[in-house]
Amino acid sequence: MATEVLASYQSDLIQHSMEIGALKFGSFTLKSGRVSPYFFNAGLLSSGPILAILSTAYASTIVSAQMSASAPLPTFDVLFGPAYKGIPFASTTALTLYSQHNLSVGLAYDRKEVKDHGEGGNMVGVPVAGKKVVILDDVMTSGKAVRGAIDTVRANGGEVVGVVQCLDREEVGQDGASSTVTEIESLIGEGRVKSILKMRDLIAWLEKSGMTEELAAMKVYRDKYGLK
Repeated sequence: MATEVLASYQSDLIQHSMEIGALKFGSFTLKSGRVSPYFFNAGLLSSGPILAILSTAYASTIVSAQMSASAPLPTFDVLFGPAYKGIPFASTTALTLYSQHNLSVGLAYDRKEVKDHGEGGNMVGVPVAGKKVVILDDVMTSGKAVRGAIDTVRANGGEVVGVVQCLDREEVGQDGASSTVTEIESLIGEGRVKSILKMRDLIAWLEKSGMTEELAAMKVYRDKYGLK
């Protein structure tokens, strides 16, 4: 696999995520039981500086995906941030899309508990009915969370035209063949799941940074669980 050339927003996100402990290299047992050489905790992306870097990365990924020659991300009306982690990600990204790219989209998110007074329901923000919606996600593992978000948007009359995740681990599922990304794309359209970072980008960054021990562990893991 050729070495990836990272955009500045990708390198910035990797570097600053490591500095705050959101991205760690070592040995970590995942829920799946796999022992991973790296771990990403998006819940720690919760300060002004890192949210500025993250929202720049999300916005740049969205705009780049819209200009892609193959499987471009369609024009959309609303960014949806699934509760709870996705709420600050979507709100700061909607702001950044406007301030950096002059792209105006609405913001919507859900509540985990349905409100029984006021406007009621479990949706907050602009209505998604009749709108094209892009969902922001952090990291897909089984895809359960993003499937729930797709169901929520559809139940409220919206059309999901894309999902943009922070990190694509590029792993096969428990059956050793399928990919969660492929499964989600079967619901919303081929090529409609985009990501800021992929496992290959982390490998490229480690290579460039001369972190040979971590790089070797990543390559072993990729050979065992990576998409072929």
